[in-house]
Amino acid sequence: MMLNHARSWALILIALVLPQTELLPVVSPVVPHTSSFSQNQNHSSKSSQLQQTEDEKSNPPAALTLSQLIKKYPETFRVRGPRLKQVALTFDDVPDPRFTPQILNILKQKGVKATFFAVGNRAKKHPHILERIKREGHAVGNHSYNHALFNKLTLNEFIDQIERTNRIIKSITGLRPRLLRPPYGEINEEQLRWARKNNYKIVNWNVDSLDWKGLSKEQVKRNILSTVGPGAIILQHGGGGVGTDLQGSINALPEIISELRAKGYTFVTLPDMLGVPEGI
Repeated sequence: MMLNHARSWALILIALVLPQTELLPVVSPVVPHTSSFSQNQNHSSKSSQLQQTEDEKSNPPAALTLSQLIKKYPETFRVRGPRLKQVALTFDDVPDPRFTPQILNILKQKGVKATFFAVGNRAKKHPHILERIKREGHAVGNHSYNHALFNKLTLNEFIDQIERTNRIIKSITGLRPRLLRPPYGEINEEQLRWARKNNYKIVNWNVDSLDWKGLSKEQVKRNILSTVGPGAIILQHGGGGVGTDLQGSINALPEIISELRAKGYTFVTLPDMLGVPEGI
């Protein structure tokens, strides 16, 4: 009886111990999770760097905008002069026998000097008008050979546009212009760096008459007088393509000059405004 009692207690003890033994975990080496993640992370980082390099090759950095180029090259790329009570009248796309002589007549009558940006193939066709511009004391700048969009040209094509035009202008006026105005105001950084290296000045504008749209006299006046300020560079046109109508701009010019003078403004050429020699 005592033996049976003892055996019963032994069986109870075994029953209590066995479940705990079966639940004990199997001990094995532990690899920290962070270490494994770190290795994968490093591999991922290298892969990302390689992918980034490939992406840069296939997707080069975006070209700088005109405003970014102006900020990056402030001494080479100008859109206004010092904040003095003076303005510069500028006329693009000359010479043109339909419009340029009318503008010259008004400027002579008003005693105003302006800046004219000449297109090379037009200067070649109408040298007597370009000669008159220079003879009457106006400044002359380069506006490409055939009004090409510079952003669509290679660097060598861009250089040819500038140098061909300068040779033509020099043969007529004796001047090799320093001032460049890109057609449509567009230029890229590579072209701008070349211009800086060769002592050119790129000059756009900060007051746009929009006269190329064939606007009326009152519209042109409003576009100019509502935005003009000290050091303003005003864009008008002295020539254009077939069907261009600049009569509204020409009719507005005497009143623009009179009203700006009444407000205390003086008129200067771009070389005078920017303090640079006209020629190279």
